[in-house]
Amino acid sequence: MMFKTKRDDEEEEQHQGQESDNEEGGNTDREIEMEGPEAEDAEMEEETVWSIQELSCSKICSGSEDRVSRSFKVAVVGSGPGGFYTAHRILKQVPQSSIDMYEALPVPHGLVRFGVAPDHPEVKNVINTFDEVAENPNFRFIGNTSVGTFVTPGSKKADLEVADLAQHYDAILLAYGAHEDRVLGVPNEKSLRGVMAARSFVGFYNGLPSEQDLDVDLSKTDTAVVIGQGNVALDVARILLTPLEDLKKTDLTEKMIKILEKSTVKHVHVIGRRGPLEVAFTSKELREMLQLPGTTFHMDRNLLASEMERAGKSLDRPRKRLMGLLEKGIKESKPNQPKSWSLQFLRSPLEFSGDGKDGTLKAIKLGINRLEGEDNNRRAAATGAKEELECGLAFRSIGYKSVGIQGVPFDSRKGIVPNVDGKVIDENSNIVPGLYASGWLKRGPIGVIASTMADAYQTADTIISDWTRGEPMLDSLSSGGAPVLDILRSKGHKVVSYQDWKKIEQKEFEMGTRLGKPREKFVSVDEMLKAID
Repeated sequence: MMFKTKRDDEEEEQHQGQESDNEEGGNTDREIEMEGPEAEDAEMEEETVWSIQELSCSKICSGSEDRVSRSFKVAVVGSGPGGFYTAHRILKQVPQSSIDMYEALPVPHGLVRFGVAPDHPEVKNVINTFDEVAENPNFRFIGNTSVGTFVTPGSKKADLEVADLAQHYDAILLAYGAHEDRVLGVPNEKSLRGVMAARSFVGFYNGLPSEQDLDVDLSKTDTAVVIGQGNVALDVARILLTPLEDLKKTDLTEKMIKILEKSTVKHVHVIGRRGPLEVAFTSKELREMLQLPGTTFHMDRNLLASEMERAGKSLDRPRKRLMGLLEKGIKESKPNQPKSWSLQFLRSPLEFSGDGKDGTLKAIKLGINRLEGEDNNRRAAATGAKEELECGLAFRSIGYKSVGIQGVPFDSRKGIVPNVDGKVIDENSNIVPGLYASGWLKRGPIGVIASTMADAYQTADTIISDWTRGEPMLDSLSSGGAPVLDILRSKGHKVVSYQDWKKIEQKEFEMGTRLGKPREKFVSVDEMLKAID
């Protein structure tokens, strides 16, 4: 299948009627091939033999007058904040729109469910807005249905490819987020027990089905290291050090509660390659760490003082507030508490070392850095000095990473779908009509839910503008998801509706009530599907 770029359409108009030496109309150098794996059966294969090039120019270039009188059909791939907020905006601004949201899992909400810390329930209140979106009669949730096979080797074939959706919608929004994490690239990072990605650990304790086989044992060491100094790093440290009785009142899974009951972790070091002024965590997360009961805070006060003196008045208000909190934390920290945590700066991991007998992490070798460059662009440079820190657990928390899917442009260096204001572009910077991106897939895995909302609204406004102004879109059969659902069901595929999700959620609430907590999450897809019956 081929997605034509906007430039292709313009050139086609200029050269209509002229012969071409190329069978495809002379535009193959600007086409993006949308070929997924071969269809599993003849029925699906027959459905996917279609190309935007086969549509007449009058169809793909139809103006706004032709669109006012019919439904605007949009497919959203992903049910996290990026997808829901974009859908919310479109439904509000274009009453005749019809949105189908595809989600690989039977449950929606993405990182709001699987990434937000259990002790931050207030952040999850955005789900109320998502529920309002789902109540719109022009919205349909299609859960337990993956769209787009990841390009990484060994990836499981998706239930549908983007090309399958392109036959039935005017526009497709990609909002499937970031599924992998960035790696350090140091020896033994992936071979030793006790070394893991913070992303995987967060998914594990939040009940993400794909992370439930993670080998988590907190009973073999008293010291853990978190590499990275963002909010996720502090989330991990806080879960390790928060009194268990407090965590039992959250929606932390019972599986994780049982592991924490056996935990011997007492000390957590949060390590960054640059200095205090470059930390990525926010005041809220830092304040929570400084208020942990029975926990001493350690940090180099001389380094903080010299950094603040060097920065002078150049710090903005949020950064000043953050530095002030660090100062206060150092002054007010109570010594000799049963637990402790520290912020260590100017350190880069060089190697993980382990016990040769059982392959368990024993220590991490760190290189000591100095900072080079001007303010706001300081880089960590190795000094050549090294040190070793004994630990039995290490969590890599240096950022999430999106992954490309077959047939869709992807910038592997930036880890995003290349786009302009949400409009997907190809490798030649030509716009791909009808294909859009939102959330972390659009701008990279940075920011909080509020920034994702603003970003999603921008993409929604771009989509709405393209539709109302008559810009080229897919404008295919525009039948919506009904034919897609028919094909899935004919193959025995279980499609989960939002009403089905509410049944799952209700049973989670009921289990939680019995345990004295908000909810107890199902942690496997099979459990989720059984809860519907």
